[in-house]
Amino acid sequence: MKALVYHGNKDLRVEEVLEPETQQGQVKLAVDFCGICATDIEEYLYGPVFISGDAPNPVTGKMMPLVTGHEITGTVIEIAPGVSNISIGDRVALNGVLTCEKCYWCRSGETTQCPDMAAVGFAIDGGLAERIVWRADRLVRLPDEVNSKDAALIEPTSVAIHAVRRSGASDDDTVAIIGVGTVGMLAMQAAKGRGAKALAVDPRQMSLDLAAELGADATINPLTENLSERISELTDGVGPDIVIDAAGSSETTALSVDLVRSGGHVVLVAIYTSTPTFDFNSLVASEVRVSGSLAYQQKDVEEAVRLIAEGKIKTRQLISDIISLDQVIDTGFKRMLAPTKDVFRILVSPNLG
Repeated sequence: MKALVYHGNKDLRVEEVLEPETQQGQVKLAVDFCGICATDIEEYLYGPVFISGDAPNPVTGKMMPLVTGHEITGTVIEIAPGVSNISIGDRVALNGVLTCEKCYWCRSGETTQCPDMAAVGFAIDGGLAERIVWRADRLVRLPDEVNSKDAALIEPTSVAIHAVRRSGASDDDTVAIIGVGTVGMLAMQAAKGRGAKALAVDPRQMSLDLAAELGADATINPLTENLSERISELTDGVGPDIVIDAAGSSETTALSVDLVRSGGHVVLVAIYTSTPTFDFNSLVASEVRVSGSLAYQQKDVEEAVRLIAEGKIKTRQLISDIISLDQVIDTGFKRMLAPTKDVFRILVSPNLG
């Protein structure tokens, strides 16, 4: 079968590889769509970052070269013994995270902190291929209300839901989202779904226009408005209860700490390619909490499917293009890296003729 294989820094190749075989408790999927995200590009440009490069992952026993791709939706075409929750023909989304299921964090339900955590496309072959095998108990069946194209964004929706869950947002809160790209836009909708007031901050007017369309209570362009003054106006001079930094730069992290109200909560959901700095004394003085948010859990995937099915989170507007495997680098990465980036998510259809 054809697959996009990661061999190392700036070394991605479309290759013919052996089709994977199912084992006990697994199913085989024909991949319908797999999204390209910023993490894929960071691995290509700067990696291996999260991809197992030096030694096999303890859970999967795999290391690069690996088939990449982690935002996956597919149709079940084969079932191995030991599977009772999934049928051939089911359309499914993946919980793409595997853990040891033995450590302190796994036993405590904090599975994202498992030291041996393995993510699809990073520590085991991913979805930028015609076929993939995956554990049946890590799949969520898609209802008729969710088509496969929209479902390709269930993975970033799960990331956003996990971040909002960690923020503790409720209907009494004002949440500012710094950076309304794909994850930021989904986090904004997830916060609204919890009853919070959502403020979208981004220097790209295209993103702000879509944020307004998808329900943001206010949008702020820091290139054309005084951000601090506008935030103050919108929060009666107090500041947001929660700031979610979905941009992931030294500047946006410092900005998030400056903007949040005293005693508020900053949640960092982006991946950093440089070390951010800010005034730690300001954290002490203002009693601001700063939390990280990594990946997601099974309950986040299930909630993502439910909210998309109910129309409370919309993903269709975030799909900018659909391309083939052969177009990933020259078309997909090129568009996402353009200085005038005009895309949110580009989907890859590995079985596209």
